[in-house]
Amino acid sequence: MAAQTIRVGFIGLNPDSHWAATAHIPALQSLGDKFKVVAVANSTIESAHRTAEAMNLPHAYGSAEELANSPEVDLVVVTVKVPHHLQLVTAALEAGKHVYCEWPLGNGLAEARQLAELAKSKGVVAVCGTQARSALEVLKLKQLIDEGYVGTVLSTSLIGSGGNWANESPEDLYYLFDKKNGATMEAIPMAHTLAAVKDVLGDFGELSSKTLSRFDSVKISETGETLPKTAADQVMIHGAMASGAAFSLHYRGGVCRGTNLLWEINGTEGDIQVTAGLGHAQLTQLTVKGARGDETELKPLMPEASEYEGKPEFAGARNIAGIYARLYDDIRNGTQTAPSFDDAVALHDVLDAIERFAG
Repeated sequence: MAAQTIRVGFIGLNPDSHWAATAHIPALQSLGDKFKVVAVANSTIESAHRTAEAMNLPHAYGSAEELANSPEVDLVVVTVKVPHHLQLVTAALEAGKHVYCEWPLGNGLAEARQLAELAKSKGVVAVCGTQARSALEVLKLKQLIDEGYVGTVLSTSLIGSGGNWANESPEDLYYLFDKKNGATMEAIPMAHTLAAVKDVLGDFGELSSKTLSRFDSVKISETGETLPKTAADQVMIHGAMASGAAFSLHYRGGVCRGTNLLWEINGTEGDIQVTAGLGHAQLTQLTVKGARGDETELKPLMPEASEYEGKPEFAGARNIAGIYARLYDDIRNGTQTAPSFDDAVALHDVLDAIERFAG
């Protein structure tokens, strides 16, 4: 193994399904010998052994604590459901390991703060995966705004579809519809997208919000069973950015037959429009167009084709690869360029304020 290779252990990895296998593994593979996946811990030792055998990993562990305390692991990656983040990330931090945790960091603001404080006390690199921030299109968008493409930003507006959170769900995703699990539409697609908005346009100012539930039950696709639903399926926010620009947002459950992500930025000199097939800016291909001055039709404003070369085709994996690349540099150079636990707390704080206002 190369001297600079970071050895990765996954908590929550199955070879044929789920986010870790479809996004994290291709992301790491695209980065050459910077990382090597060496270990897994799943809900049972039998599951861990199956994954290790299928993916040719040298180590399988029966618990998160065993993996975290293994001298063979430098970085612990947590890719399980939100209610388990506090326990599993705590185990990794207590073992003095660097951590990559999927967003949301905690099940609410209090848990996120607890984990951020522990990470700081341990002096490790602790990253939370708000990977829309590393999307090539978002980086291009930030460059355009910083260079004055639209002039002074007057307003920005967002409409997004959550995909889930309507009135039907596969059985394995039903947990998303129970608000107490911390995996609501606000917490996942909306928050991922808000993290990108903040990077591009700066901090949020005073916001008002309203949440609605047009469905109070969910039909399970496989069985037809009807189960209760407590998570909102309509979220509306309005207010201002810290810059004074007007801000409005509407996230809705399910998908629509029109545009499922529409983000517009309007300024004194021009306009930019970002669209996608789903309201999850962290995992879907974004298209950026704009016009300024005397131009009357939007034109493509995408990154150069060369910037996509050598990166995963799936946007979710490509964006995660961008986070891992920053994480690698942070571990090796003592920098803080990847989204940190402190960044995650700030985003949780925005969500908490929105929830409190919505009542």
